Amino acid sequence: MESLADVDEVVHTPSEEFVESANVTQFMREHGIDDYDELIRRTTTEVEGVEASGVDWFWDEIVDYLDVDFFEPYDTVRDDSEGPQFTDWYPGGTTNIAHNTLDRHAAIDSGTRNSVACIWEGEPGDVREVTYHELHRQSNKVANALEARGVGTGDTVGLYMPMVPEVVSILYGCFKVGAIAVPIFSGFGVDATATRIEDSEPSVLFTGDGFYRRGDEVFLKGTADEAVAEAGHVEHTIVYDRLGASDPDADASIPWDDDRDEWWADAVATADDAYETKELPADQESMLLYSSGTTGRPKGIVHTHAGVLTQCAKEIYFGFDHKDHDRFFWVSDIGWMMGPWTLIGNHHFGGTVFMYEGAPDHPEPDRFWEMIDRHDLSVFGISPTAIRSLRKRGDEWVENHDLSSLRILGSTGEPWDPESWKWFHETVGGGDAPIVNISGGTEICGCFLMPMPTQPLKPCTLGGPGLGMDIDIVNSAGESVADDNERGFLVARDSCPSMTKSLWEGDERYLDEYWSNWDDLWDHGDWAQQDADGFWFLHGRADDALNVAGRKVGPAEVEGALIDHDAVNQAAAVGAPDDTTGTAVVAYVITEDGVDETDDLREELRAQVGAELGKPFRPREVLFVDEFPKTQSGKIIRRAIEATYTGEDLGDMSSIENPDALDRIADAR
Repeated sequence: MESLADVDEVVHTPSEEFVESANVTQFMREHGIDDYDELIRRTTTEVEGVEASGVDWFWDEIVDYLDVDFFEPYDTVRDDSEGPQFTDWYPGGTTNIAHNTLDRHAAIDSGTRNSVACIWEGEPGDVREVTYHELHRQSNKVANALEARGVGTGDTVGLYMPMVPEVVSILYGCFKVGAIAVPIFSGFGVDATATRIEDSEPSVLFTGDGFYRRGDEVFLKGTADEAVAEAGHVEHTIVYDRLGASDPDADASIPWDDDRDEWWADAVATADDAYETKELPADQESMLLYSSGTTGRPKGIVHTHAGVLTQCAKEIYFGFDHKDHDRFFWVSDIGWMMGPWTLIGNHHFGGTVFMYEGAPDHPEPDRFWEMIDRHDLSVFGISPTAIRSLRKRGDEWVENHDLSSLRILGSTGEPWDPESWKWFHETVGGGDAPIVNISGGTEICGCFLMPMPTQPLKPCTLGGPGLGMDIDIVNSAGESVADDNERGFLVARDSCPSMTKSLWEGDERYLDEYWSNWDDLWDHGDWAQQDADGFWFLHGRADDALNVAGRKVGPAEVEGALIDHDAVNQAAAVGAPDDTTGTAVVAYVITEDGVDETDDLREELRAQVGAELGKPFRPREVLFVDEFPKTQSGKIIRRAIEATYTGEDLGDMSSIENPDALDRIADAR
């Protein structure tokens, strides 16, 4: 991780012309706000003598300012009588995400009916453009297909889909009928997919025959079938034909269940294209997004229609300075938070989103730069891991393309290193495009920290708290250290509209995960620090979650995949610094008696984790040991294992029942 000494120089200062034309500048001007610090104070705290200030004022004002449309107006901005943990936002109001992002833009008199909502490029080079009118018709078809299969308000629908334009219509079709969309990362293996299906219990699952990756066909349907067999619940699987498997003469066939499976062409394409979007309570559930914790099962994050819509719209409009001509490309999958965030935030304003199916380096390492050049993309978001990888391929791949269309760069998912941040800023952005480095997470489908593009930037900074986000840095006693240049815990002192209502499995785990360390403080689990000039930085996770290339997986999920192998008795998974992915998985394994500890077994175990959880989570190393350090209750002390591997200070080890086990970890085979 970077130290503040590595990032102490301001390297980006926006031009006066850029600042004057920015959306956030216009908002400040309209409300008599002179500088950014005052803007944050006015949107997060009650300022003495200023009536138009505070969290309630901001989240009320922003509804009208950003034209968030409610069918019925809300009675009050929020009801927090049960504390910030269970704040009810916009009670009494009714709305629907699909009405805001789609229906009104497809109306005959809208002016955006024939505007392009989505530009899509497949890895082989095929390109499609989908207008708001076309997307509206297709989303209506999805809505009617869902209702024909018994799906209604409050029911869950699984999306285990390749990145094709149809995922947009599926998402909005779910919103239209009041169903809860459950996006699942297309790179997940059987067990990770099954866990999410088992927990969310969808009766309908959308999937595809497969997709293209680095020139090869990757088949998805078989994995979906195995996951359904393991999890149950799914009564209808609707399969999109990406690879041509529906053709009777196709070279490759896919598994098929005549009683459950239907092709998209039969189930959706033939449905009626007229549907009246449902009017829903503001707090009606819209999406169930999964985030891995440090132990146990993945957490089901519950998002509402009004909350996620308002947050995404705010961040795209101000943080990414939305303009009508923008073409917005964020490298993501529909199964990760950034997928729905990108779609909802841009489509709220009738904007154009760019989607890409395949690998960043196929057929050559300039695939992203070539697409930015050819499609005149203006906003480009990517993870630090991907930039580190592309940077290694050399500057010439970038320099061969005209990237002057880029106005703003974005990043999220993990901390930067200064060299890669500077390369992204200077080589990709030409030194002119600000890097809007954001951090928040699945739990809020948005950002706690977000610099405005009008601010000066130091390498790796996240600027400071986002608009309307009452964020702080505290020590272990819960005391603020944000102004003391000290590293501490990133917390939220108040709720925001998009904060998860609870967890899908119930309130107990929700309160334990986020609200149990301090009274009325949301613990986000990140180390944070504000430097003497007011720039905020993150220093990684303060918990055990493994953040691999910006994708989080719980150690327990990796360990479960390892233990599924007949040769494994116990397993422990920890994270280690990695030049490419930021964090790599390192696995320690205790084998069953009589098992030979061979390189072949190592590769089998790596492959098993990849098959069950997805290739990004395959361990970089598999090490064999005879014993793990444990507490008296039998819990493996992962932080001791990780510290031993990385050579860091072990800290307080008084809870270890068997301290000699640390020597065995150090001597791992």
